[in-house]
Amino acid sequence: MRASALTMPFSRMPTTTMTAAVVMGPATPRRRRVAAWLAVMAAGLVVVGAAGEWAAARETQEQLDALRRTAEMQLLGLRAAADRFEHLPYAIAQQQDVLSVLTAPGDADARDRANRFLQGVADRAGLSALYVMNERGSTLAASNWDTLTSFVGHSYRDRPYFTEARNGRTGTFYGVGLTTGVPGYFIAAPVRQPGSTQVIGVVALKLSLDPISTAWALAREPIVLSDARGIVLMSNVPDWLYRSVRPQTVMELEWLRYFKAYGERLDFEPVPWQREPGDAESGRLMTATLGGRPRRLLGIDEALPELGWTLTVTADHQPIAVARRTAWAIATLTLLALLLGALYWRQRERRFAEQRTARRDLEQRVQERTRELMDARGYWQAMEDSLLVGMRARDLNGRIIYVNPALCEMLGYTAEELVGRMPPYPYWHPEDLDKHWRDNEAVVTGRAALNGFESRVRHRDGHDVYTMVYTAPLLDASGKQSGWMSSVVDISAQKQAEERQRSQQAQLQRATRLLSLGEMASTLAHELNQPLMALSNFAAAARAFAERGPKEMLVASLDDIGAQAARAGEIVARIRGFVRQRSGQQALCHLADVVSSVQTLIEPERRSRRARLELKIAPDLPPVMADRVLLEQVLLNLVLNALQAAQHMGAPRRVVQIEAARDGDLLVLRVADRGPGISPDAAAHLFEPFFTSKADGLGLGLNICRTIVEGHGGHLGYANRDEGGAVFFFTLPPAP
Repeated sequence: MRASALTMPFSRMPTTTMTAAVVMGPATPRRRRVAAWLAVMAAGLVVVGAAGEWAAARETQEQLDALRRTAEMQLLGLRAAADRFEHLPYAIAQQQDVLSVLTAPGDADARDRANRFLQGVADRAGLSALYVMNERGSTLAASNWDTLTSFVGHSYRDRPYFTEARNGRTGTFYGVGLTTGVPGYFIAAPVRQPGSTQVIGVVALKLSLDPISTAWALAREPIVLSDARGIVLMSNVPDWLYRSVRPQTVMELEWLRYFKAYGERLDFEPVPWQREPGDAESGRLMTATLGGRPRRLLGIDEALPELGWTLTVTADHQPIAVARRTAWAIATLTLLALLLGALYWRQRERRFAEQRTARRDLEQRVQERTRELMDARGYWQAMEDSLLVGMRARDLNGRIIYVNPALCEMLGYTAEELVGRMPPYPYWHPEDLDKHWRDNEAVVTGRAALNGFESRVRHRDGHDVYTMVYTAPLLDASGKQSGWMSSVVDISAQKQAEERQRSQQAQLQRATRLLSLGEMASTLAHELNQPLMALSNFAAAARAFAERGPKEMLVASLDDIGAQAARAGEIVARIRGFVRQRSGQQALCHLADVVSSVQTLIEPERRSRRARLELKIAPDLPPVMADRVLLEQVLLNLVLNALQAAQHMGAPRRVVQIEAARDGDLLVLRVADRGPGISPDAAAHLFEPFFTSKADGLGLGLNICRTIVEGHGGHLGYANRDEGGAVFFFTLPPAP
């Protein structure tokens, strides 16, 4: 805008004195002095007038710059509000609940699910409404389904956003709601048949611009937002709403009548302002009636071409007139001050010198203070980075305003993901939500325990983290509470140690019962050995008597009795040997010898189950320092388990493989079968005492085996085989 359009022309200034010297007579010293003074006064008036015009032009430019900044800020807010949910209808259109209600509109359950889904999304997103229409524009489901102004059952096929979406494009529209009578911004997207481009419906949302309108209400000067047809759709002047900033064409009025953008309203009174000629984007003057009084305003227009809107922001013209009068006064005072001469010069130089000194002192103090702040920031950053305890600050509403790196590492979230979040926080454990809400309420109301409280949270990768939380009020510089500061200590290791201690105590109790069971087995073996031996002797005597006569069948029967008695005695003796040597001395032994002994012991069982035994013993294996009887007991238990696992399989799969080999610095023994393998349920309790999958088992074998192997410095484990079956293995260190 040209400055001459906003300022007073020079011709208005009283310049008649400039011709005074012309009408005077012959020059005299007195007349020359008078002429000089008149010339100085005339020059002074010119300077004063020029200063006023310069100040007015400068103030006008500052006002225009401020208006442009205001317009840019308001445009950003409008674009953000419009773009924020631009893609939400498309995302909703992909949901199964939406597709279900469109493909089966008569399904009450599908409609109920869609209603509740849309209601949940609208509530979380802060939308006025979110609804689904079929291809004819009839609303099938809506977020306000349970309100008096529900969209369900209403048809919006004549709305431009529906027409655009029905044709496969994103539709936008601002207008007054046909059902509610409340204005809003509508965004719609097509719903396509899965696997096809056919449009089977439309998803639309309604967004209220009331937050922006509320913010505009705080502005002192008028702000106007008009649509492509010149109708004011938003303004901080209520009387200007739905008025016209320009006359409408016949086609525009027909469009408004057909689409009912503003309901049944077709008579749009003009906005009570008169704009002076000028560039609307560069600023122009206008006279507007506000509160019944005329006011001079300076305004600019900014277009939003993607929405078809025009934003007009204004500023009071009074500061420009004030700037002109102020410039006149300042220029006049300046001219008068120049008359003071040397006194003014000396005073000014003295003042400038003082100002330079004060500026240097101030700059020095600022630099010192800046260094102190940087040092303090460095100390704080170093302390924050080295702290192992998580720190979290929240405001009085529960919003997280600060987290330190230790807490981020403890929870697996970044600071950007946590700061600004309100309860429920993303790391709250889903199984403890009620407890988290109670703990949060206790903190907010100041009832949190001084000694802290325990809280289980969920790490981002899914594992549980146990913490102790201590909370104290957060005070600002004035001593007023502004929130809460919490320190969070990771006690997961402590909880795991406590759990291990409880598990070890339980194992100790079970081991005590196992020891008692072993003592009972030893006593049983001792008491049964002599009767079995006597049975063998009686059988031998019976055979001797039977040989004196032809009693072949008696002899055969007595032979069987002796064999069975001898076998029973051998088994009892072996049981006594196992029990007696449970605390025997360790000695050098070879894994090949252990495998050979177990092969001999297991042979009757193998034949009875019609299974095959395959051995693979690596040559030159070093010996191990171990209790050989206990190692044989471990291997025997594993082989028996393998035979039992494969007993119901076909003949080709009734194979047990025993392998002894090196694995790095350790020796490993593997027992593999081709049975059904280990189920996930059994795997969780496989090594627990008294857990068994056998009808007649005690559930002690694998637990005792693991205890024996770990007592020899090794490890007992298992794995399911890809070709079927399982492999159990244990490692042992070679003898030094």
